[in-house]
Amino acid sequence: MGNCIPVTPSVLVNETSLDFTDIMENLSYSEEYLSSLDYANVKPCHNQYCLIFQSTAPVFLAIACTLAALSNGALLVALAKCPHIWSQPHRKALVAQLMVGTGLFTLLLPSFAAGIQHGWHLGPGLCKLAHVLWHWSLFAQGLLVASSLCSTTWSRWDPLSRRLAVVVWLGALLLATPAAFTSGTVAAPEVVCILRNVEILSGVYLAHLILCLGLFLLLPAALALGSLAMPRLRKGWEPGTCMLWLFFGLWAPYSVGLAVDFLLQAQLLQLSCSTFEQFDLMLGLCQALGILHCCLGPLLLLAAGLYRHRTGPSSRG
Repeated sequence: MGNCIPVTPSVLVNETSLDFTDIMENLSYSEEYLSSLDYANVKPCHNQYCLIFQSTAPVFLAIACTLAALSNGALLVALAKCPHIWSQPHRKALVAQLMVGTGLFTLLLPSFAAGIQHGWHLGPGLCKLAHVLWHWSLFAQGLLVASSLCSTTWSRWDPLSRRLAVVVWLGALLLATPAAFTSGTVAAPEVVCILRNVEILSGVYLAHLILCLGLFLLLPAALALGSLAMPRLRKGWEPGTCMLWLFFGLWAPYSVGLAVDFLLQAQLLQLSCSTFEQFDLMLGLCQALGILHCCLGPLLLLAAGLYRHRTGPSSRG
C-alpha cells in the first residue's frame, strides 16, 4: 500500500519514488531500475508512510482475514441450511460463486501479512502464483457481479448458467495472467514479493493496468450509464441487488489511485513532496477499502437473503 522505498523511509520527489507493494497490489520498480537511480542528486522528502504501512498492514490483514472467515462461514452455513432464502436476481448459484471468490481472496491474506511482517520466504514462483490467485478472485467476482446486474441468468442453474460460470472463471483466470509476468521477488534488504518488478511502460504492466481500470472502473460506469439509458435493466433491482454494487464501490477508488500512480511514475504528472506524501496515504487507504469487500460482501449477501425471506412470500422457494 502506498509509495515507499523498501530500504529507507524516505520518498524521493521525482521518478525515484517507489511503490511498495509487498504482497499486495502496490507497484514497485525492478532491481535493475533501482540500481540505476542516482540518490545523491535527488532531495528526499522524509515520508513516514512506509513505516506506518509495515507496522499496521499485517494487523489490518489479520483482522480482515478473521472477519472474512467468519462472514464467509456464516454465508456457507446459510447456503447449506437455508438455501431457500435467496431469490432473483441472486440465487444460490451466484451467491455460492461469490463466496468462492471471497474465500479464495481470504485464504491469501495470511501469507500476505506474514510476507510484510517477516519478508517473503516462499520463493518467486509462489509470489507470482499468489498475485495471479489474488487477481483471479477479484476479476471473477467483478464479472459475476456485472453479469448478475445486466441479466437474469443466475436466477436458475441450467446448462446456460453453467456454461456462463465456466466462461466467467476461465475468463477471469486469463485476465489475471499478466499479474504473473509483472510480479516477482526483490531483496530490499529483506526479500519482498511485489506486484511490479518490470518497467512502468512495459507491455505486461500496461495490460494489467488496463484490465484493472476496465473491470473496476469502466465496467461499472458502463453498467450505470446503461441502466440510465435502458430503465428495463433496473426494473428488477432490489435492495439485495443494489448491494452487489458494493464490490465496485470499494475497488473503484483504488483504480483511480492506480491511474494517478501511473501518471506519476511515467512522469506525466508532477506533485510536490507534501502532496506526494498525502497521495501515498490515499493510495494505501483506497486499497485497504477494497480489501474490506471480503468481509462485507458475504455479510451483505446474507442480509439481502434474510431481508427477502422476511418481507414477502415471493422470496421463499
